[in-house]
Amino acid sequence: MKKIIGLFIIIILVISCSNDDETEVITGFQGYYELVKMTGGFEGSETTGAKMEWQEIYVLKNTDSTFVKTRFTNDSTYNGNGTYTYKTIDNQKYIKFLFNENTDLIGNCTNDLTEVLMVLEDGDKLVSTWNACDGPGLEYQKIIEFCGTGLD
Repeated sequence: MKKIIGLFIIIILVISCSNDDETEVITGFQGYYELVKMTGGFEGSETTGAKMEWQEIYVLKNTDSTFVKTRFTNDSTYNGNGTYTYKTIDNQKYIKFLFNENTDLIGNCTNDLTEVLMVLEDGDKLVSTWNACDGPGLEYQKIIEFCGTGLD
């Protein structure tokens, strides 16, 4: 378990220290991504669906590389937004979100305005890297892709 956590910390450091020359143009990832699973630091702590502590959606727009992140709790709705970039490091794809302002929605190990998610399954799944520093493991599934709707 410590080896996995160490690997995630190294990945976070590489991403946060990478220069912008490694940033690629991102296409095909626009759409809605819904939080589908949360995991904690101990075995058996996985929750899904309505049992999760909160519900969350990312909306990624392709035309201007902007995003909106919305979190729903029992009594409140929170929003954050900004821009995103796409990176490939050692054949692993990542999306780095840069929030316009500080918000509790940002899940990271660096206490800045960025959040990094690994891209899996050809862009249909995003996985947070926050669990590398004892944050929850968050998994998002693409639920809608923009296809000429004017939203991208």
